[in-house]
Amino acid sequence: STMRKRKTTDASHASTDLNEGKEKLRLKQEVGLISGVSLIAGTMIGSGIFMSPEWVLHHMGSPASSLLIWAACGLLAMFGALSYAELGTIIKESGGEYIYILRIFGSFPAFLFAYTSVILVRPAGLAAVCLSFAEYAVAPFYPGCSSPQVVIKCTAAACILLLTIINCLNVKLATSVMNIFTAAKLLALLVIVVGGLVLLAKGQTQSFQNAFQNTTAGIGAVGVAFYQGLWSYDGWNNLNYVTEELKKPEVTLPRAVMIAIPLVTCLYLLVNVSYLAAMTPSELLSSGAVAVTWGDKVLGSWAWLISLSVALSTFGSSNGTFFSGGRVCYIAAREGHMPDILSMAHVRRLTPSPALLFTSAMSLIMVISGSFTSIVNFFSFIAWFFYGMTISGLLYLKIKKPELPRSYKVPIIIPIIVLIAAVYLVLAPIIDQPQIEILYIVLFIFSGIVLYFPLVRFKYHPRFLQRVTLHLQLFLEVAPTTRDAN
Repeated sequence: STMRKRKTTDASHASTDLNEGKEKLRLKQEVGLISGVSLIAGTMIGSGIFMSPEWVLHHMGSPASSLLIWAACGLLAMFGALSYAELGTIIKESGGEYIYILRIFGSFPAFLFAYTSVILVRPAGLAAVCLSFAEYAVAPFYPGCSSPQVVIKCTAAACILLLTIINCLNVKLATSVMNIFTAAKLLALLVIVVGGLVLLAKGQTQSFQNAFQNTTAGIGAVGVAFYQGLWSYDGWNNLNYVTEELKKPEVTLPRAVMIAIPLVTCLYLLVNVSYLAAMTPSELLSSGAVAVTWGDKVLGSWAWLISLSVALSTFGSSNGTFFSGGRVCYIAAREGHMPDILSMAHVRRLTPSPALLFTSAMSLIMVISGSFTSIVNFFSFIAWFFYGMTISGLLYLKIKKPELPRSYKVPIIIPIIVLIAAVYLVLAPIIDQPQIEILYIVLFIFSGIVLYFPLVRFKYHPRFLQRVTLHLQLFLEVAPTTRDAN
């Protein structure tokens, strides 16, 4: 059966079929509807809306077409999340794409996802958010000119190290940081929206005259514009990573999606309109930090408030990315797809410090070697490759396994649209403007084959790796996670 579950040798990581009534490791179901909406919206509203507008406009060429891209990105995120909601009611396990690919397609593609996600995708997302935090944090110190790249990268690296310390020290401290900074990001966006509405009421509509002039029509340019826009919506699938922690997941999952994503889409469109009301398209394109330029024009001497709010917002978002990042590591290690050390926790602080330290190290490498736009494009390419694979799994279940119990069904046309969009987003930039970096990414994904067969398929564990694991356990003071007695 394609829905079979792998058994691991570690009894503490046993994963048995839900229908067999056997004991299964469960997390506490404490996430309700309001918490679910907050989790989706809080993760989605990060750095993208403060960094991506100029790049969407750059690739599309006109204000009206860039607004259409933002609306289309929101619709695509909504369709994707509704499709994932059905998957979440069929496979009621945490782990998102990883667990769905594992249960539907089997061990090998799931390993490739986990391998790529842990080493590339999550560190890339964190690096991009921290770079945008750095851009805004240092902008007030360089008024009227672009901030030096070396200063931005050093600040981003310092941000990653600070997040590592916070998350390794205490779970409650990390969640408190997340809640405080979520309030800051909502305040920053509301200030921008209200300021834009005031400007429109005063008649500042020059950016919207001949709004489609200079629109770009190339499929590659549209694809890259989608990458930049969808980066701001990334997090639409976040609730699927904590399915086991949801109260009544069959009801909470689809409802939270239907509330959070339209809310964020409307907010993003209003913020973009506000940017265009305050700046001409050429001014927006030349701005290194769009929200700061908006603040200089609209708030005058109070512009520093926007810079501070955006820096706090992006710091909070990067903390959320860091905080939730351990789940794929843990689930993959539970299934025998990741080194045991990544599923261990600190013996006193009960934080997943090995996984956090590994993510931190990979993110620092990406901060040093890349820029915000290049990281986003390469992150989006990989993400939509695996989103497409997951959605094709849902279509397989709808056609071949209609008898599986599901409390929520999405119309089949919706996952078909998402799959077509995913194929377009993966292929369009390759066909229109092939880049050697994309070849490197594809080669990296399939380099997992070299590791899969000896380490996972044939369970070959070199003695030196066991010794390294033992030494790391002693050095980091970590131990394997055990069953929750509750």
